[in-house]
Amino acid sequence: MKKHTFILLFCTCLGLSFYLYPEVQLIAAGVAVFLLGMMTLEEGFKVFAGGVLESFLEKTTNTKAKSLLFGVVVTSLMQSSSLVSVIAISFVSAGLIPLIQGMGIIFGANLGTTTGAWLVAGFGLKVNIALYAMPMLVFGVVCLLQKNHQKLRGAGQVLIGLGFLFLGIAFMKDGFAEVSKDINLAQYAMTGVMGLVVFTLIGLAVTVVMQSSHATLILTITALAAGQVSYENALALAIGSNVGTTITAILGAVSASVAGRRLAGAHLIFNVITGSLAVIFIQPFILLVDKLSLVMGIGVENYTLKLALFHSLFNLLGIAVILPFMGRLTRFLENSSWFGSDINKALGPRYLNDSALEMTDTSLYVLRKEIAYLSELVFTSMSKGFGIRPKELLSNEGFEIEDLQQGAQEFPDINQLYFNEVKPVYSAILDFTVRVEPSMTGEQAKVLSSFRQGTSHLIMALKLSRELQANCRQYSESENKYMVYEYNRLRLSLGRLLGELSRLFESKDMEMSAKRIKKVRSRINQSVILDKANLDKLIRENLVSAELGVSLMNDSVITRRLVKIMLRAAKQIFGGGLALEQDADFLDAADDPGDLEQETNTQIELDLHSLDELK
Repeated sequence: MKKHTFILLFCTCLGLSFYLYPEVQLIAAGVAVFLLGMMTLEEGFKVFAGGVLESFLEKTTNTKAKSLLFGVVVTSLMQSSSLVSVIAISFVSAGLIPLIQGMGIIFGANLGTTTGAWLVAGFGLKVNIALYAMPMLVFGVVCLLQKNHQKLRGAGQVLIGLGFLFLGIAFMKDGFAEVSKDINLAQYAMTGVMGLVVFTLIGLAVTVVMQSSHATLILTITALAAGQVSYENALALAIGSNVGTTITAILGAVSASVAGRRLAGAHLIFNVITGSLAVIFIQPFILLVDKLSLVMGIGVENYTLKLALFHSLFNLLGIAVILPFMGRLTRFLENSSWFGSDINKALGPRYLNDSALEMTDTSLYVLRKEIAYLSELVFTSMSKGFGIRPKELLSNEGFEIEDLQQGAQEFPDINQLYFNEVKPVYSAILDFTVRVEPSMTGEQAKVLSSFRQGTSHLIMALKLSRELQANCRQYSESENKYMVYEYNRLRLSLGRLLGELSRLFESKDMEMSAKRIKKVRSRINQSVILDKANLDKLIRENLVSAELGVSLMNDSVITRRLVKIMLRAAKQIFGGGLALEQDADFLDAADDPGDLEQETNTQIELDLHSLDELK
């Protein structure tokens, strides 16, 4: 069944129910407003995530206990397990955190989402919650109208989201009160195993349709408070909603990487096991809830709080059962062929994934990692093309003349390396930037533009290096020892530059990296300047022909330009779009930085045009 056909059929059934039972409209409106509130709340929190959430996630999920705690705390604060799930899937897909840590976050989010049930059962049903919604909506709209203040707009979205949540709960509560006057839904209550199975499936189906276990649970609590559903059936609905919530993670992982799909699989396995345990041991759970309720001071007939307690207990049981087997589950998921294969990973992007597009700050975070990977490919291609051993680039001992390889067989074609290894990743980066740009703020767009410029400079440097390769290959095995020395000197300078930049791009401290660029520039700048007096002497003494001297001078200029482009790329990627200072000892009139920027912009336009043609 096609999606639009399903939506049409669903709306037809909903409209028919409104016609037959007008009282149901208030409940449906409550659900709709509640869902709208959840979506608005998520968008508001995305503004405040602003890279902080991503950075916090990366630093505080290095153990199973920490990842579980992160999922519990963040989901409890944001009241959105789906937002936390999307972030976890995007990070696992990008390889920024391992699968086992992502699983801990997802499992913790399942427990964290139960706090919503406690809040509604303990507070939302005992007061006129709509009174709290009104000022939130008013102040939220005032903040939302501040178009030039992104944080205020985010705060406005959070306030409006909370207001809609409260208003939706009030509508559902009033709706069930109206329905109870004319319709007794409790007459459809089912007892025993049949009731448990049927209402579990109903809870699952409702959650799949609404894409929110939280909304299903709140709907169940308000119905239970109004006496429209029995306590036993409400427990079954809660179990079904817990299993049905996996649909959000599954849909979020459809376009994710293999690792992201594995995490969605872990989410499904966890919730199915948890739900199955709750169904199998439903009677012991009911007895345990009754005993704990007495200890906690919950009334015997306060079924809404008992439902919230039950929801927390069976999620805790699921975590307790799965936790000892997380290592085995991880190995099973990684070895399973159900989720695809990583065989072609080296032939394309390593970190980019569609789930990262859900949050613009996450997308920038992932994009920078991908650009660092692209730089690794560029540096490796250039080092191979110039006969430099790639493994020597990161050596702490420094790069010396002995690390240069000799012989034409050691100079693979740079152009071929570009098409085979670099271009697939570069194309993916361009595609990703085009897709994410419309959803970005002004400041984010500046960073994205800076990344795009820096990436284009990397590719420009690689293409420029092809002009040097032929002479470097030819004169590295020349009979003229003076030409061999001078070209080895150029190759040595490039090797040291590549080594410095390789270490720079591995750095996670962007501010420190920006400072290091200046140090790299000062060290490299002098080493690539051709000693013209020495060249004149070589030509006068017929040690080097004038023709060879011209080639050497031209290649020295190209090398200086190559160095400048690569340093500029590093500055734009790490420096937030700030250009390199136009120092007199670094830039000359023959190579104006404005021309370089114009050339880069033209290159980007051509690349984007080519990308559109490929699509």
